[in-house]
Amino acid sequence: MGSHINSRVSAAGLLVALGIIYGDIGTSPLYVLNAVLKDRVVTDQLILGALSLVIWTLTLQTTVKYVILTLRADNRGEGGIFSLFALVRRRQKWLVFPAMIGGAALLADGMITPPISVTSAIEGLRNIEYFHNIGDHTIVGIVLTIIAVLFFMQQFGTASIGRLFGPVMSVWFVMLAVLGASHLLDDLGVFKALNPYYGINLLINYPKGFWLLGAVFLCTTGAEALYSDLGHCGKGNIRVSWIFVKSCLILNYLGQGAWLLSHYRGQTIKEELITAGFNPFYGIMPDWFVMIGIAIATSAAIIASQALISGSFTLISEAMRLNLWPKMKIKYPSEARGQLFVPGINAMLFIGCSGIVLYFQKATNMEAAYGLAITLCMLATTLLFSNYLVLHRVKPILIYLFLIVYVTIEGSFLVANLEKFPHGGYIALFVGGGLFLIMFAWFKARKIKNRYVEFVRIEDYIPKIQELSNDRTVPKYATHLVYLTSADNPKEIEHKIIHSILNRKPKRADIYWFIHVDTVDDPYTLEYEVDHVIPNDIIRVEFRLGFRVQPRINLLFQKVVEDLVTNREVNITSRYESLERRNVIGDFTFIVMEKFLSQDNELPFFERLVMRLHFWLKEISLSEERGFGLDTSNVVVEKFPLVVAPVTNIRLKRTFRKEIE
Repeated sequence: MGSHINSRVSAAGLLVALGIIYGDIGTSPLYVLNAVLKDRVVTDQLILGALSLVIWTLTLQTTVKYVILTLRADNRGEGGIFSLFALVRRRQKWLVFPAMIGGAALLADGMITPPISVTSAIEGLRNIEYFHNIGDHTIVGIVLTIIAVLFFMQQFGTASIGRLFGPVMSVWFVMLAVLGASHLLDDLGVFKALNPYYGINLLINYPKGFWLLGAVFLCTTGAEALYSDLGHCGKGNIRVSWIFVKSCLILNYLGQGAWLLSHYRGQTIKEELITAGFNPFYGIMPDWFVMIGIAIATSAAIIASQALISGSFTLISEAMRLNLWPKMKIKYPSEARGQLFVPGINAMLFIGCSGIVLYFQKATNMEAAYGLAITLCMLATTLLFSNYLVLHRVKPILIYLFLIVYVTIEGSFLVANLEKFPHGGYIALFVGGGLFLIMFAWFKARKIKNRYVEFVRIEDYIPKIQELSNDRTVPKYATHLVYLTSADNPKEIEHKIIHSILNRKPKRADIYWFIHVDTVDDPYTLEYEVDHVIPNDIIRVEFRLGFRVQPRINLLFQKVVEDLVTNREVNITSRYESLERRNVIGDFTFIVMEKFLSQDNELPFFERLVMRLHFWLKEISLSEERGFGLDTSNVVVEKFPLVVAPVTNIRLKRTFRKEIE
């Protein structure tokens, strides 16, 4: 359960929460009612029903499921779908699949949020008389410029401008509340929307009312990001700030609804009208304020995009540590905890965002692609959280109640969102499906390889290694020879490592080091253990690193060696007589064993496809030595064939040459 510190509320913490967490959900008033109204007549039934659904979606989905319940599942202060998976992964092996689906859906969502938020904000220019006839191409150009600058700035980190996020988002939410409240008197009947009856009535009695859920769902798409950012703010700050945020959102939605009933009752909101700039969000602004409102909305949209981009970097780094994603280069633009930059993901998101802007061009078109992927992520979180409840011995009846309620709600949203599939939803599923395929191939290939990794007892080879170490007829390979091993059992070692030392090319060294890295469920664990198999001859070092700690083995190993030397547990001076007299430190050479798929394999078709995809991903991703943060100047890479299913049915027949008489 969460730590006490993680629950502490402070003014600074509340400001940070406003700046980081609510960008996505906070910018939804820009486009939710436009999506509801598209090609529909403004009636009391439609407006009151839609507002009721929005209010109760924010209550049941965001407040109850995420703010009250899911925030309880904090992993030493960290949240998000992979943190939740790390808490429950030992319970059921199949839980990795909802985790991968959820992670892929969140990344796909990260490609759609910046385009729709920024485009919705910039399209507000059409509400200013001077820009009334501004063309789609001009708006697309402005949006692409903003997105390009946003992604370019990622490499420098957000530490310097991050301090502005809280104040800007505070202004945004106050603006939402004031604008909404100023129009409540337009039609006081709008308060009926607080009654869930109107929402249920819309779903049942309005023509194709159920499918409106696809538009309504846009109001809560940022709920998953809220949980992901738990580590930055703490659950106490999130819960308190959410009261303010939800109040501002509901006031704005009610104000938009009252304005619509007062000014457009009985009129059809055709797509051409929306294209020309109609948006109830800007409609409730006084004319003199529209330009200021657009500037604040654009700032809020940029902050929303920034939060999702940063979240994507964190998500990928966690996936890499949990062996669900290929190794990628990670940079640390500042000393701030958790702040990182993944150039490959930054480029992928930039291309994806730019492609979506160019393909859809208008915010109303983007709404069709938005929401479908994130419903899958929410369903995945529901499954993982129910397993978390089982682990914490919650009464089964309460767990089943939670599952029934949220599988029904999210299942309904998923079905309603499927209507968007032919109108652009296929893009979200295509992107999410591609990301899931990468995760699945990486995970499955590791399982296939592990079936055929041969481990041997290290004690059986100790005499041979010692003899080699003392055999002066063999040229010395290195003073210290370091291997990375995947053997969990400290008494075992991969046969390929023994083969590398003794058979491939005998590698004589004074001290043999075996390093094992264990990724643990606690996010920030940083521990090591030393096992002197043979003192000053064979040493095993085991690192236990949290899934949010980057495995910079070079630095970590140096620290371990320093500690051992200080404690006089090892002598690292060179054993060459001329150097030993002058106390020169011996050289360290790391051997990285890199697999390649042997041609001598007989795998089932599906597994062959998985392995080929895995090795292709391996070629274009970061190498093993760089992935572990090793200094490449003292690394030797040894390639060896991975024979996962040797061919056995070779019908080879020997013949004998007949002698010529």
